[in-house]
Amino acid sequence: MQKLLTKPLFSIGENFDVNASQILLAILFVILAALFSHYISKILTRKVLAKFKLAEDDLVVFKRLLFFIFLGVITVTTLSFFNIPLTAFAFISGAIAIGAGFASKTVIDNFISGWILMSERPVRIKDIIEYEGHLGRVIEVGNRSTLIRRIDGAHMVIPNNSLLQANLINWTLVDPNIRTSVKVGVSYGSDVVRVKELLQEILQEHKFVIDDPAPSIIFEDFGDSALIFEVWFWASVTEVRDLRTIRSDIRFNIHEQFNKEGIVIAYPQRDLHFKFDEEQTAFPIVMSKNVNKDE
Repeated sequence: MQKLLTKPLFSIGENFDVNASQILLAILFVILAALFSHYISKILTRKVLAKFKLAEDDLVVFKRLLFFIFLGVITVTTLSFFNIPLTAFAFISGAIAIGAGFASKTVIDNFISGWILMSERPVRIKDIIEYEGHLGRVIEVGNRSTLIRRIDGAHMVIPNNSLLQANLINWTLVDPNIRTSVKVGVSYGSDVVRVKELLQEILQEHKFVIDDPAPSIIFEDFGDSALIFEVWFWASVTEVRDLRTIRSDIRFNIHEQFNKEGIVIAYPQRDLHFKFDEEQTAFPIVMSKNVNKDE
C-alpha cells in the first residue's frame, strides 16, 4: 500500500515527481482549509465587524470575502509546506474546469449574479419586494439563489440569475416607508369639514403613520349613496404584514370616532315606490331609486 501511494504518477519538469499521497494530502488539507476558513470568517463577522453596526447584507459580503481570502492563503501555504507546487494541479484542474464549465453553466451564472446582487444591492436582506405577483421579505441572498419569505409564510427559492433579470418591485429599497390608502363613505348631510378633521386626528395618533410626507385627505366623489373620502398616508413598516395591520387599525379608529361624533358610515339602500292605476285592478308597478340611510 505504501509503495502504491509513493509511486510517482506524473512528473512536473525534470526534478519533481508527484505521487498519490501528495495529491490526497493536498485535497485533504484544502477541505480542512475550507472548513477552517468558513469558521474563522463567521467568527470575525460576528465578533468584530458586527461592532461597527453594518447592515446585514454588508456583513454577508464581508463574510464571503474573508472566506475566499482565508481559503486561498491557507491552501497556498499548505501546498508550499508539503513542497507541492501549484502546477501539480494544473492538468487536473484544467480537465475539471473544462468539464465543469459545460455542466455547471447555470450554477456559475447564478453565482456571478449573486455577487452582482450583493454589490449593486437592488435587493437587500430584509427588503420587502414583489416578484411575479408574490409579496414577501428577502431572507438570504446566497451563492446560487435568493430566499424570500412570502406573506403567507411560504418560502420561495429564486435563482439569482432570474431575480437579477426580473422586473420586480422593491418597496423598501431607499427607506422602510410605504404609501398606502384607506377609503370611507359617509352619508349625505354629514359635516364634511368635521369628517376631515377626524381623519387627520386619527392619522396623527397612529404611531406608524409618518408626518413627512404629510398625510393627504381627498374628498374623492359624490357617490350614489355616500360622500367618498380617501386617505393617503405614508407608514413605516418592518414586516410585510404591518401594512395590512396599519390599514386595519385606521379603519377600526375611523369606525369608533365616527360613531362617537354621530357621523354615519353610509351603505347602499333602495327605496321602493308602488304605483297603481285609477281602478287599482292591475299589478303594482315597482319603481326604485338609490337613497341614503338618513333620507
